[in-house]
Amino acid sequence: MTNFLSHRGWTPDVTVGGVIGRWREVVGDQVADHCEPESFDAGVLVVRADSTAWATQVKILVPRLLERLAQEVGDGVVSSVTVLGPVGHSFRRGPRTVRGRGPRDTWG
Repeated sequence: MTNFLSHRGWTPDVTVGGVIGRWREVVGDQVADHCEPESFDAGVLVVRADSTAWATQVKILVPRLLERLAQEVGDGVVSSVTVLGPVGHSFRRGPRTVRGRGPRDTWG
């Protein structure tokens, strides 16, 4: 199985997928309660925090997180971590919405 993965070039993706599956074990309970991985592509791990305060905190912890990931998956597999804040609310409401520019200033 290992030869198949390495022949296809999938070994880094599979190892990072294993880490994402064990996210809580890798980063600890406190960070895992407020931050979860979203995607991994071309060496970049994207994580989303549930608040802007936690996004700032995780950005500070990125060097330690990269060290921990290097221990788990190997050096250079995860080259950087991008931390995103929470997703904002949409102005779209209900099943029937009007197409167009959406909410805007009606002054003048």
